[in-house]
Amino acid sequence: MPHRLPLPQHPQRVALHNEIHARPPEPLVAPLALTHIVMLTDADAREASRAHLARLLSDHHLPPPAGHLTHMRADLGAFRLRWEMHSEFVSYTFIRSLELTSVASQDPPSALEMVPQGWLAAMPGACLASLHLWALPQAIDGAVALRQRLLFEETLVASCVADGTAEVHTDFAIHADGYSRMLVLVAELTPRRLGRLMQRLIEIETYRMAALLGLPIAREAMGLLTRGESELASLAGAIRTAQREEEPELLDRLTRLAGEVEGQYAATHSRFSASSAYFDLVNRRINDIAETRMEGMQTFKDFMERRLSPARSTCDWAERRQQALSERISRMSSLLRTRVEIEQQQSSQDLLASMNQRQDLQLKLQATVEGLSVAAITYYIIGLVSYLAKGAHQIGWPFSAETTAAVAIPFVAVGVWWSIRRMHRKLVGH
Repeated sequence: MPHRLPLPQHPQRVALHNEIHARPPEPLVAPLALTHIVMLTDADAREASRAHLARLLSDHHLPPPAGHLTHMRADLGAFRLRWEMHSEFVSYTFIRSLELTSVASQDPPSALEMVPQGWLAAMPGACLASLHLWALPQAIDGAVALRQRLLFEETLVASCVADGTAEVHTDFAIHADGYSRMLVLVAELTPRRLGRLMQRLIEIETYRMAALLGLPIAREAMGLLTRGESELASLAGAIRTAQREEEPELLDRLTRLAGEVEGQYAATHSRFSASSAYFDLVNRRINDIAETRMEGMQTFKDFMERRLSPARSTCDWAERRQQALSERISRMSSLLRTRVEIEQQQSSQDLLASMNQRQDLQLKLQATVEGLSVAAITYYIIGLVSYLAKGAHQIGWPFSAETTAAVAIPFVAVGVWWSIRRMHRKLVGH
């Protein structure tokens, strides 16, 4: 026995390892009846589904499902139940073994006949898909007549599957009882292979319906996208001829349009992404059943390409239009903002030029004032010199006060002018 090392374990290692074994197919033996119901749910309805399942198990003296389980199987005697919780829906698969030797005179019973009808009617959520599926031996008496009674011949889809060991017939129609129908005629299939085939068939129906959830949203989005594209074209024309005072209003309209488009994109992106993933799953499951063409019949792949591809293209086109419109609005907003910024810069340049002109005028006025200041200061200083000369003349100054003042005027004026210029240069330097 190899030595076990006490390695530190990732807390989710076991859960991640067991994920590869999640929801394994159940071995099945024909003849049997299977009914698959898919209930579209929100978070509250998913928890209610767990409680609803617990009530059914309790009525059959079985323990309730653990709170962390997202799928389980249960044998309730008259039928078997497979319950699965997905991110958007909860599925119930009811399986009932049959004992038939002929279906020429009467139709085989469905798996729901043994399920409590009151419990069935109280399922939380809204029914997205419901399918009756019968797996019968290919050699059973009346198989052709049964197919004609169960399915609409004008929309019949049929192919050999599982390397030619079984035939699948369906019409992809909702019948009067509210259920779709499939008929599997088994030639040579082991229980595990039949279980895998039945699981893939119900997954094709489930994922097909889940993928189409994006179609109504895409159609609704087309109207807003058309209005948005028209509004953007109108804004583009208005921007080309807009005056400066009209630009704020245009920018406001463009911002509101961008908000509407981005809001719609945020509301629909997850749905379109989920639909794209479901479409891919449908294609994979069709490839998994390894179908070959029956003479005169269209295969599952042919039917899906003709009927499902337009819906997928509509969803993809709506998402691409959203992205393209969002990018165009972004470019238009950038152009308009650039134009507004350029005009603001031009206005700033004009304002600076006007300020420069005023500054030049102020400098000229300042120079004029400086000249007047020199004259005024000189006048007052000469007055002081005259008073000094008068006093000095009385004590021996040889010149009169008028002569002294006249001689001092040039020197005083030059000194005052030089002092003012020196002070001005110091201020300009700072």
